[in-house]
Amino acid sequence: MASPSLPILEFITRNYRNFNARSTRDATFAYWDHVRKGGRMYWAMAGAMSSAQLGISLAPAIRAGLVHGLSVTGANLEESLFRLVAHDHYKDFPDYRYLTKNDDTRILDQRMRRVTDTSIPEDEAFRAVEKVLVPMWVGASERGERRFWHEYFYELIQKLPAKAIQGDPEQCWLLAAAKAGLPLVVPGYEDSTFGNIFASHVKLGECQASIVKSGVEYMGQLYDDYKQLSKGRGIGFFQIGGGIAGDFPICVVPSVKYDLEQKVKPWAYFCQISDSTTSYGSYSGATPNEKITWDKLTEKTPMFVIESDATIVAPLMLQALLECLEHPERADELIAESRAATKKSLARRR
Repeated sequence: MASPSLPILEFITRNYRNFNARSTRDATFAYWDHVRKGGRMYWAMAGAMSSAQLGISLAPAIRAGLVHGLSVTGANLEESLFRLVAHDHYKDFPDYRYLTKNDDTRILDQRMRRVTDTSIPEDEAFRAVEKVLVPMWVGASERGERRFWHEYFYELIQKLPAKAIQGDPEQCWLLAAAKAGLPLVVPGYEDSTFGNIFASHVKLGECQASIVKSGVEYMGQLYDDYKQLSKGRGIGFFQIGGGIAGDFPICVVPSVKYDLEQKVKPWAYFCQISDSTTSYGSYSGATPNEKITWDKLTEKTPMFVIESDATIVAPLMLQALLECLEHPERADELIAESRAATKKSLARRR
């Protein structure tokens, strides 16, 4: 019987030998090692990955059990929803590098909000969602309810009528996360379009700021989530970009240890995909070793930095991992063969 084909994993093992390619290969292998043995993985997602349609890759990974919790920016949260309800109204600008100020002014006049080479439609996305979300806030204010920011979106996205959906639900990571009930934190949610919209309705006296639980309460919830997720083989940390989406959750380990004065496992894996090069004083550009000094990682933690475009790297890794889940024995063979070849190469330099 012929061996099953794992085209993306085979491509990575055959072609990804050096530089960022090697980091991608080794990070993929270590991710598989971790989940194969029962470990969990926590994702931190910055940037505009939802507008870049990472959900095409991330949603199946969530459904397959490759992702067990997330920290995302308010923008990524809402933009996953926008892609679902307004997909057909997005406009792309593949020649964005050559746009003039006048070109961008025309885009503004078309009520489009450009994000690199694509754009979010004001009326079909922001304003359409606003008509549903604001009444939820007003109702919560009247009832004195309090929820985390993402819980409003979890409820909204699961009750959307079919006629309100334009995108493919199978490609919506927010919907997949909501259905799975994944632990999620949205630190600094105020720095998003709907964070601004919420602030305006609070200022106008139409709803209460207290209906959304604070960032401090998010950390309190993360203490509990981490304790559950880190049981057994532990939980790894997979980070796209920098900023608060990554900074906030990775601090849970030293906070439990030093602030709560309780025992806690360190993160069991660390990988960051970022185009932020190593630099002085830049958290996003800090090497993983620096995190050892903050007691977030240890010298034994598998650590990887991939200085590349996450829209290219993350889908490749996720597809390879999905192949591993489908054919675990063959995946183990391919990875073992690749590691043996690397070990042989390293031995020649001695």
